[in-house]
Amino acid sequence: MASSGEEPRSGSPNRAGTDTGTEASAAADAAQLDTAEDFEVLEEEEEEEEEDLSELPPLEDVSRAPVPAQQSGGEAAEEPPDWVDVLGSGLLRKKTLVAGQGVATRPRKGQEVTIRLKASLEDGRVVEEEPSLTFTLGDCDVLQALDLCVQLLEMGETALIVSDPKYCYGAQGRSPDVPPNATLTLEVELLGARDAPDLELLSGQEKLELANRKRERGNFFYQQADYVLAINSYDIALKILSSSSKVDFSPEEEAELLEVKVKCLNNLAASQLKLDHYEAALKSCNLVLEHQPGNIKALFRKGKVLAQQGEYREAIPILKAALKLEPSNKTIHTELSKLVKKHADQKHVETEMYRKMLGNPSTPGAPGKCKDKVPWSIPWKWLFGATAIALGGVALSVVIAARN
Repeated sequence: MASSGEEPRSGSPNRAGTDTGTEASAAADAAQLDTAEDFEVLEEEEEEEEEDLSELPPLEDVSRAPVPAQQSGGEAAEEPPDWVDVLGSGLLRKKTLVAGQGVATRPRKGQEVTIRLKASLEDGRVVEEEPSLTFTLGDCDVLQALDLCVQLLEMGETALIVSDPKYCYGAQGRSPDVPPNATLTLEVELLGARDAPDLELLSGQEKLELANRKRERGNFFYQQADYVLAINSYDIALKILSSSSKVDFSPEEEAELLEVKVKCLNNLAASQLKLDHYEAALKSCNLVLEHQPGNIKALFRKGKVLAQQGEYREAIPILKAALKLEPSNKTIHTELSKLVKKHADQKHVETEMYRKMLGNPSTPGAPGKCKDKVPWSIPWKWLFGATAIALGGVALSVVIAARN
């Protein structure tokens, strides 16, 4: 299903009766930094090799033959013969209602498909109807249940799909009509399929619209806390924006494309941070700062990445630069204060370690002189002088004895 165009939002609701005005203000600033335009795109590396978050596992492969339903208690838990267990787990089933035009007419991943869709809850309540929904097959533009099953439909086929919440809206649901952990029944008819457009031939507006659809889908996954799929969508958006073109764009279109690219990279960094992919997040932040050195969100996230890596000395000036650009931001104030304290603690620990390595451990609060010093506390210079005098006396005795 199509995702909302809103930017992703993160964070948890305030606890009633416990938040002070300052904390509420800080939370509001944090929401801006980790959502909305700030959360902007993440799609790992922006263009180049872009760290390619392709470590993201692709959608489950459904090209294999259906696996028979498991047996329990010695009895065969058989599916009706007209139902297909798409993944072999019983969580996603497909039943043909109207036959299509043959297996050869099935769409391929990467093609643009158009379907008629009707989605219902288990009680029969319809929560969505789309007479003509177009999306790129395999790009996670829609519910995963559709991405997995539409590739099994023949042209003109109408099918019934019963999907576990895992492949629909999951534990989050979709406010206000789809409750959490809701099983959906999808009635789908495959109306058409065609090859995806050549990115090099897209006009500026067409490229913007396509990239924004992928970005908004990434925002949807971010709101669902599915950061792997969010990264996947942002990455696709960035590849669209970074693709070469045989069409000339106006300066205004160029500026709009760059703005969307920055949003994608910022949101990409946010998603990578959620997964502790610090090097990838740092790269995404740096790509934003190459285009916009004063981007507060990128500066804030870069500072957070460096702090997570223990690089407090590098992180502090970056957060100070962000704070200078937005002095009233409580979130940056809070983060900077924490880093300054951590850096001070880190320096104290290092100082103590060096003292121990040099055999001169510090003893805070101890008196300057100790009455009961052990012999080993005598300064080494004194010992050296005493030894030299003793050797000199021995040498003089030898000379006197030789003369006698």
